[in-house]
Amino acid sequence: MRVARVLALSGLLGLFALILMWNVWLDPPRVVPRALVLILLLTPLLLPLRGMMAGRLYTHAWATYLAMPYFVLGVFHAAGTGPERGYGWLMVCLSIAWLAGAAVYPRLARRQSGHTRG
Repeated sequence: MRVARVLALSGLLGLFALILMWNVWLDPPRVVPRALVLILLLTPLLLPLRGMMAGRLYTHAWATYLAMPYFVLGVFHAAGTGPERGYGWLMVCLSIAWLAGAAVYPRLARRQSGHTRG
């Protein structure tokens, strides 16, 4: 159970750090304002942060839906060329970690506490 929670938080926080570093220092956007890109990509990551840090099962469950667009964005960048490919693959790996951890954690927590579906 703890491994799943650490995996989910690592994926979420890793995505946050990766997107911030890429768009501020490594390869800032040239056409669109940097602040707009950061707002659009980082704000959704803040929505589940408090609940996931607190270990709330419901937050982990719905956060799986939020991880999917980052996976798709990562695949898009991974199909590119140059250093953008590495950025894309890191984003894919982190979003999969977030998705897997957030999907497994509520199931394991319910099983451990003895709750059943119904």
